[in-house]
Amino acid sequence: MARPVQAPDRPTLEGAGGIFSLIATGSAVSRAELLAASGLSRATVTQRLNALLASGLVRETEETLPSGGRPTRVLAINATSGFLLVANVGETHIHLAAMDLTPAILSQTTLPISVASGPDATLKQIGEAFAALAAGAEKTHGFLLGIGLSLPTPVDFKRGCVVGPSVLPGWDEFDIIGRLNVGFSVPVYVENDVNLMTICEHKRRVPTVEDMLFVKVGTGIGSGMIAGGRLFRGAQGAAGDIGHIQFLSDDAPLCRCGKFGCVEARAAGWAIARDLSSRGFRAETARDVLDLVEQRKPEALMLLRAAGRTVGEVISDVVSIINPSLIVVGGTLARGGDLLLSGIRELVYQRCLPLATRNLSIELSTIRDDSALYGAAHLMLDDIFAPTKTGELLARYGAAAASTHPQAPTRATTGT
Repeated sequence: MARPVQAPDRPTLEGAGGIFSLIATGSAVSRAELLAASGLSRATVTQRLNALLASGLVRETEETLPSGGRPTRVLAINATSGFLLVANVGETHIHLAAMDLTPAILSQTTLPISVASGPDATLKQIGEAFAALAAGAEKTHGFLLGIGLSLPTPVDFKRGCVVGPSVLPGWDEFDIIGRLNVGFSVPVYVENDVNLMTICEHKRRVPTVEDMLFVKVGTGIGSGMIAGGRLFRGAQGAAGDIGHIQFLSDDAPLCRCGKFGCVEARAAGWAIARDLSSRGFRAETARDVLDLVEQRKPEALMLLRAAGRTVGEVISDVVSIINPSLIVVGGTLARGGDLLLSGIRELVYQRCLPLATRNLSIELSTIRDDSALYGAAHLMLDDIFAPTKTGELLARYGAAAASTHPQAPTRATTGT
């Protein structure tokens, strides 16, 4: 009786994590660079690289590098070897997307929400939308690597939960990760929206800037900090919460957080809308304020310029502490253009010492997409592709190679 033909052994991914991380982070884009950066023998590098190429995680193409010369073979992550699910939760809507490993949006949707419905109902809604997005992405992009959630509220990143006071009632200390893991057995990342917008600005616009400050001026006010090329969260993730720094006076306005005199209560979109309403205008949101600014209503122009000076006053203190080389201003009210920016510049240059502002640039964000989604994707990819995490990822791919569905080691489930 003839013996069955044995399939050739598939190259093993065991031990390839270091090689994979060098490629994923862009530290090595060729075989020669891999050899130099890894410190491994040529035979070991070749064996592990071949395993990565066979798995579909890494691709090798012939390209002409920016430096010119003859085309060379370039190594990179295969953007179709997995996908991410991301959601940006606002106070009235949720923007959700499936993204590849570039990252780029594969598909997206926007859903209306009521913050009064609470976290369980909202996360159920998110889970159902994620399941639909995943069903489409799995057909072309393998399997789900992780989930990222952006929230408009203070977040303890290490624990993945909201820490009040919050504009999202009932979310304080709620087990967000546990709720999403009911339907998706992948890592879940929960972060404040402004920190994610900061990551997006840094990664996509100014990746070579080591120290920068991103300031969001919209419905609320907040900031994110890049120090030494990395997001700075502080001990508990509260770094950058400038919206609730207080300027006390006899007429200090009440803030949504319950305190008096916060920067938000003087300069945020909801506060300007409040002041415009008291003057007879129909305004409830930051978008309403921007509409009045675009109509060149004098009262709206005056209040936006004053808001810029208020924000500039608190930013000047931050500049004196962290000494950034770049300040980027984004958010809905930043679309009002130079009115907001000129007020910020006026106070920063007026209050800071010359050494702190000598090489300081203050500019408006040019990113018009949902930057929190891209920031969430970059946050996840940096963590998933970190040297200490790649072994876990490769183990999942290795298990997939031995299964009957080599492209789907961890499918999204719909048990939400």
